[in-house]
Amino acid sequence: MNDETSHEDTDSLFAAPPMAEQERMIEAMLFASSEPVTVRELEVRMPHGCDAAEALAHLRKRYEGRGVHVVRVGDGWAMRTSPDLGFLMQKETVETRKLSRAAIETLAIVAYHQPCTRAEIEEIRGVSVSRGTIDQLLELEWIRLGRRKMTPGRPVTFVVTPIFLDHFGLESARDLPGLKELRAAGLLENRAPPGALSLGGSGEDDEAESEGLDGQSELFED
Repeated sequence: MNDETSHEDTDSLFAAPPMAEQERMIEAMLFASSEPVTVRELEVRMPHGCDAAEALAHLRKRYEGRGVHVVRVGDGWAMRTSPDLGFLMQKETVETRKLSRAAIETLAIVAYHQPCTRAEIEEIRGVSVSRGTIDQLLELEWIRLGRRKMTPGRPVTFVVTPIFLDHFGLESARDLPGLKELRAAGLLENRAPPGALSLGGSGEDDEAESEGLDGQSELFED
């Protein structure tokens, strides 16, 4: 075996798989994952030399017009049923979810003003936020702790999670409906003062508000 042949064998040994094979790898990982997967997470699982971003772009295009789409969810990617076929997966069930008005308003404020601190949430709502309200949203994994704010005391901030985005079919928080859309749907009070986000709350404290809602707010329904 001469040096030239040996060099070619070495190159082929470490060569990346063909792009079609890389697409298959991406497809398999997205299909098997229960949560969105980032490009970095895909790439570290693939053989040396693979280009996960390019393979993902090819795969996404290949699934256009199909019953399943490759969609972006936050920083990750996932396979989801085409929106127009969602009715095929619907199942009529009765489910009672205890989500207080305080929790709904707090979630909306975090979604529209993130990253925001507890003090900023209270300033917008006009009432104090109980620890139970924050804990409920953290347990649902719809909000999470963000970076500390560079202000006196360095308070923690809250941001919405990829689980929240995935649940409501959003690519990012920028896809949330605007004020005009909310008012048109009757979800935002027209009498609310500028800069205030009101979802019909009475301005009472959290404890009183928690008795008035069973998670049936139209803003956060499936």
